[in-house]
Amino acid sequence: MRTQDAQVLVLRALADGPLHGYAINAVIEKLTGNRLGAGSLYGALTRLETKQLVEHVAGSGRQRPVRLTATGREMLDRELRSMARMSGSIFETAVPGPVGYLDRVAATDAARAYKKVMADALAARPGQTVLDVGCGPGTDLRAVAEAVSPTGTVIGLDADPEMIETARERTADLPRVKVRQGDVHALDLDDDTVDGARTDRVLQNVTDPVKALAELLRVLRPGGRLVTGEPDWDSLAIDYPDLEVSRSYTRHLTDRIVRNGVIGRQLARLATATGFVVSQVVPVTTVFRDVESADQILGLQRNTERAVAAGYLTTRDAQRWLAHLADEPFLAAVTLYVVVAEAT
Repeated sequence: MRTQDAQVLVLRALADGPLHGYAINAVIEKLTGNRLGAGSLYGALTRLETKQLVEHVAGSGRQRPVRLTATGREMLDRELRSMARMSGSIFETAVPGPVGYLDRVAATDAARAYKKVMADALAARPGQTVLDVGCGPGTDLRAVAEAVSPTGTVIGLDADPEMIETARERTADLPRVKVRQGDVHALDLDDDTVDGARTDRVLQNVTDPVKALAELLRVLRPGGRLVTGEPDWDSLAIDYPDLEVSRSYTRHLTDRIVRNGVIGRQLARLATATGFVVSQVVPVTTVFRDVESADQILGLQRNTERAVAAGYLTTRDAQRWLAHLADEPFLAAVTLYVVVAEAT
């Protein structure tokens, strides 16, 4: 870890009050998942004390707590305000609600493009029973219901009560749509009862993708089709002159924000190992040329701030990064993989 990174982490750890060395490292571990080595920690403390940004609390004993000085707190607050001020007019600062976010994504050209690929691959037919795992607020239930016709059945499954309530409201006029709360790791369905199943950006968030795939294989009839659309967040490329900063932003997103950040590239292998026969893999790459449109999907400022707190970016790098993204021509791209598999 670079010297400046260690100093920023120590300052952030001390933001809520005095701490001794062990406690500082405990806070840093909570923020980043890793502790600083003894040399990095005490080297950072020494440099910060020399700059009069931190000071030891008066007292006795070997483990005297350290606190921010007025200068140190002012500097930390100034840098955070500067970051927010530079980006606030362009980037969203509030986290959107889950239903609103999913509705927003579904309305984009990028989502319409990959959802069409998924619908064509699923090829739901009249009379079939189709399972939509992680149906969210019912985004795709109506389209699937139209494909299976009144003689078929659509089962929407989600773990979130808010999503379930919204999906039920949106499909109340479709008696062939059944919306249930449930867990993809333990589907409340009998073996061999489903003709088709789909997941749309769901397996990136589950605890155990392999167990989820095994459950989907269990409930699908032999020859039944599974269509999954999952992103590979490690493919996220954002144009920026300092390639390492851009890579650090993507690495943080993949490592810390998304549970299964590279599930898109893994799906074909995992599905095959589970017992599916993978017949098709279709990459769908989204290119963003407008920073505000990209921010609505990527949460650029929010995730940059989280990357700073986790030690992936320095405050100075983050400020320059956000300023560049806001002011210069913008380009970003990320790939989602649609994987088509048949149950054996």
